[in-house]
Amino acid sequence: MNRNRNDTERTFAALPPAPGRGFARTWWGQAWLKALEDTALDGGQVKTGRRLARAGAVGAVSVRPGRITAVVQDRDGTAYRADVLLEELSAEQWDRFLELAVERAGHVAALVDREMPPHLVEDAAVAGIELLPGLGDLEPACDCDAWDHCGHTAALCYQMARLLDEDPFVLLLLRGRGERALIGDLQARGTARATTSTSRSASAEEPSEAAGVDAAEAYAAGDILPPLPALPELPEQPGLPPSLDTEASPAPGIDPAALEFLAARAAASAHRMLADALRAEEDSREPELPVVQDAVRLAAGGPERAILERLADGSGRGREELSAAVRAWEQGGVAALSVLEEEWAVEGDALARARAALESAWDEDDRPPLRARGNRWTVVGAPSQLRLGRDGRWWPYRQERGRWIPAGGPALDPATALASAQARPEEGAC
Repeated sequence: MNRNRNDTERTFAALPPAPGRGFARTWWGQAWLKALEDTALDGGQVKTGRRLARAGAVGAVSVRPGRITAVVQDRDGTAYRADVLLEELSAEQWDRFLELAVERAGHVAALVDREMPPHLVEDAAVAGIELLPGLGDLEPACDCDAWDHCGHTAALCYQMARLLDEDPFVLLLLRGRGERALIGDLQARGTARATTSTSRSASAEEPSEAAGVDAAEAYAAGDILPPLPALPELPEQPGLPPSLDTEASPAPGIDPAALEFLAARAAASAHRMLADALRAEEDSREPELPVVQDAVRLAAGGPERAILERLADGSGRGREELSAAVRAWEQGGVAALSVLEEEWAVEGDALARARAALESAWDEDDRPPLRARGNRWTVVGAPSQLRLGRDGRWWPYRQERGRWIPAGGPALDPATALASAQARPEEGAC
């Protein structure tokens, strides 16, 4: 990879062929492909683009503000220059985005680690800043003179998804800001925030030079009241509940360890709800869960073994069943838990869409043999399975010790999901 000194263009060498693999493993890469697949009017051209990208027909990809470019070779060897355009963010939008990014220390750290924090993208969308492309945002331009997405621009988009998986700064450059400039701006704003906070703290500790008002005079005047203090800033971390480890024996039926665990979870929930309220979100309350699902949510918090056993008993699950449920919860909450525990018949339009997705996900020679039962497609002769959620997304599963276990997050493309299921457990990133 070469990067210009002005940090406004990055060029990525051509990637090798990738037969039979999915193109997006991260949620932001999948969102990029969804914008392409939902926009293109000709599904056949999207399929052609996927096939060209898998065959390694996309040359070096140049990324600069508002445009990505590559030379794509057609199946007959003809080379075409393909461009995909995406609107840059305005200076005002970048200013708002930077303020949102420095509000939480974890956002900057995640970006530096080549992760795209979901909360940052959601907060930006609420503020009117769309980082990820939506319907119709990816504008194609190609030498083949197609007026819509052709196989060449679709291939470029699929290759771009692989680049985005590795580095979300590629998306931010496309939106108009290079990595070095962006990191510099974030560091400058973070330093300014810290300096302002320190100055406020120092001013609060200094004794007031004002003589003040006698209390009797203030109450006598009636309408002269001291100003209320400024609201405290949101703590960076939830508060710690008091320890219940005392010499006194607990009352019958009281488990101190369980109470401490619930208190810590309540503190974390309160901290999150307060953060949502300060961001003026319309509704920061979590939906009320039934006991069997709430037990899984609590178990995902990593309690002690004794508490895990109580949660397993209370939810009517064994230890292994609860462990599988926790893995599902960590991949996608209630939706992922439903996919784990519910088997339903895919019929009518849903079945037609599922079959079409499976048909177009692979070339005919690469398509794995699948055995269908309900909403589950199992690879014949392999410990891999695809499960279709009611929202149309595909979930990867892997067989371990005779039990089907979630192997990653959902994907709109069956090939992407199956690639997660077929990876070794230590590589099973979604």
